[in-house]
Amino acid sequence: MGDDLGDEWWQHEDASEAEQEEETEQEKPPTDKTITKTKPEKRKKITETTDEAKKKKKSEESECVIPQKKETEDEKSTKPKKKRKKKKTITDVLATSEPKPGCAADLQSTVSLYFSDKRSVIEQEELNLQDSGFLSCNDLTHTLSSYLKLVCPKWAKIQKQHTEKSSVILLIVCSSALRAIELIKQLTTFKGETKAMKLFAKHIKIEEQVNLLQKGVTHIGVGTPGRISALIQKDGLTLKSLRYMVLDWNWRDQKLRRMVDIPEIKLDFMKLLEGGILTGCREGKLKIGLF
Repeated sequence: MGDDLGDEWWQHEDASEAEQEEETEQEKPPTDKTITKTKPEKRKKITETTDEAKKKKKSEESECVIPQKKETEDEKSTKPKKKRKKKKTITDVLATSEPKPGCAADLQSTVSLYFSDKRSVIEQEELNLQDSGFLSCNDLTHTLSSYLKLVCPKWAKIQKQHTEKSSVILLIVCSSALRAIELIKQLTTFKGETKAMKLFAKHIKIEEQVNLLQKGVTHIGVGTPGRISALIQKDGLTLKSLRYMVLDWNWRDQKLRRMVDIPEIKLDFMKLLEGGILTGCREGKLKIGLF
């Protein structure tokens, strides 16, 4: 009996200890292993919820945006186009204005304006010419021959007295080679037996022109300001015998531009005037005429 009671007591004690162990295991905090198992599951759930929220937000935003209408080709064509204001060219201005004959004041103002930013006030005063330095100007009724007969009434006597080589008595300045040839043809009734020479760069080398001027006596030279200036610089042409300088002032090209309206021609023309023409006028050795 005593042994049976002892066994029962030990069994009862073992059972109570087992129950206590189970209770303590339940009360124990979770270990690191358990935490690591549960953490990635929670993160997965959080990321899934955030992705869903973002998708919802994007869909809501796309629903709110109103698509802009693209202009059709018909709508574009019906719209009035803005017109750009065109700058008026010399041709436009001259086409609407009546041609006026040039005068001494026109040449004087052109020269003064050109040198206004290139010379001092005192130097600009030297450019001013007296009325005595000008021939009468063409009133647009004359041909070249009739105009020269008017301004050079003693031509026959003057041309006989001329014996200087590499120099001319009369110099006619124009804008192009073609215009020079045209003017030489118009000289027929005026020049008579006198010799006229082409002074331009087209198809003629400057050395050839220098040789021709040195060989014989030339009375009239017709050419462009660029080539005439080049001949003076090379001493192929001198101003010793020069008495008249006629400018093809009133003639206009296809674009209605005069000689002084073309920038490159104007530059050469001003160089020619500086090269001794203005000085000769002030000294009374030669006169300028505007044809």
